[in-house]
Amino acid sequence: MEVNIHEAKTHLSRLLERVALGEEVVIAKAGKPVAKLVAVHQPKTRIFGSAKGEFVVPDNFDAPDPEIERLFHEGDLFPGGHSTK
Repeated sequence: MEVNIHEAKTHLSRLLERVALGEEVVIAKAGKPVAKLVAVHQPKTRIFGSAKGEFVVPDNFDAPDPEIERLFHEGDLFPGGHSTK
């Protein structure tokens, strides 16, 4: 929806209600858009420890993985046979 500045000043409360419902309102001056009213989305509050008991971190979580180490040291730089030369 697009409104002119005078209409925006006159009906700001109504426009904000529409914006709160998800609509965007463009404010124009002399027919040219100059601003957009959009809803402000508040970030959800995170509760520390809310996932407790939903998963278990294994004891070897940060242990070296021999296969990854082998690929890192011996693997192809460009898989698929592409040469670096």
